[in-house]
Amino acid sequence: MKARMPQGYGRPDVNALMRQAQKMQEDMKAKQAELEATEYQGSASGGMVQVTMTGKHQVTAIKINPDVVDPDDIEMLEDLIAAAVNDAVRAVDEDATEQMGKLTGGMNIPGL
Repeated sequence: MKARMPQGYGRPDVNALMRQAQKMQEDMKAKQAELEATEYQGSASGGMVQVTMTGKHQVTAIKINPDVVDPDDIEMLEDLIAAAVNDAVRAVDEDATEQMGKLTGGMNIPGL
């Protein structure tokens, strides 16, 4: 006599898994587009240099407080700009990781 499994056990519903994967993919594309359109701020030296960047890592604005502009120390200004850009990149990456993590339930999916 063959043992009977309760309803829902045995083979998984492949169609349901495919629908679920497709919905997750659509949600991820929508979230990616939303993240790319979002603007992020990065700053250095207490806001003396501020960088605005999109989620696509494109710099859209740089604001420099005139007090940090010293013609005899251009290197310091260059360092502050680099630090502000790096801060904005970090903000973009952290937000993308957090938002995508919510969609994937914490699964580590390569490329996200």
